[in-house]
Amino acid sequence: MTEICAVILAAGEGRRLRPLTELVPKALCPVGNVPLLDRAIARVGALSLSTRERLAVNASYLGEQIVAHVGDRAHLSVEPEPIGTAGGLGNLRDWVAGRAVLAGNADAYLADPDRAPGADIAALLDGWDGHTVRLLGVPGPPKEFGTHRFAGFTLIPWEYVERLTAEPADLVRTTWRPAEREGRLEVVEYAGTYLDTGTPAHYLQANLHAAHHRNLTAPGTTIRGTLDQAVVGAGATVDGNVTRGVVWPGGTVAAGETLTDAIRVGRELTVPAD
Repeated sequence: MTEICAVILAAGEGRRLRPLTELVPKALCPVGNVPLLDRAIARVGALSLSTRERLAVNASYLGEQIVAHVGDRAHLSVEPEPIGTAGGLGNLRDWVAGRAVLAGNADAYLADPDRAPGADIAALLDGWDGHTVRLLGVPGPPKEFGTHRFAGFTLIPWEYVERLTAEPADLVRTTWRPAEREGRLEVVEYAGTYLDTGTPAHYLQANLHAAHHRNLTAPGTTIRGTLDQAVVGAGATVDGNVTRGVVWPGGTVAAGETLTDAIRVGRELTVPAD
């Protein structure tokens, strides 16, 4: 059986999610009070890909935060500047060392009500011949691959990883389209919910989905106001009203204030989800 390692891609700048990503890298933005990166690590960890020998995380933008957060949970690859998904894997080629790679975007939000994290993407590995490129997909639009669009995770054999270099490039042009032309690309449909959390609107949508459109409060919160479909992080204080909103850890919604369809960071930063 082909040996497999996992790589979580967490180096991006998250420009569409600014100003949130001016404070933390997108991979560390909390969804359902859990950093996106931790969700991805747990998902591949459930597939027994959870040691420094079998799991790598790349970092670049605000990379010191990623490094501190990951610690010794994974092999770390730090890039001076972001070099894209293909460049990130190319930079890890010596570490991959002949193995196939299960690569996932840290900013992908996945949730399948019928399967636990890990089991929900296991179909990428089931019956794999070791030579085709597989990607997780959900029905479009946009219809990127047949009738599907990419849903955050891909399985790439070594013979394709071996071609990659540590130069700026993406997997679409270097791997997926070439495999498609060669008749060696398979789309594995994801049965659950997939969201790209790259915009404030989709980021809020992912949080509300993670909370099952109810209220979700972390330990250590102080709630004296009202909540309606709110996700409130540890140490946050809500004296006002939150409707379809996210309050980051340590954030504040003051008495008399209403936060609706928005993300609050600290006391004053409000990012509307529109």
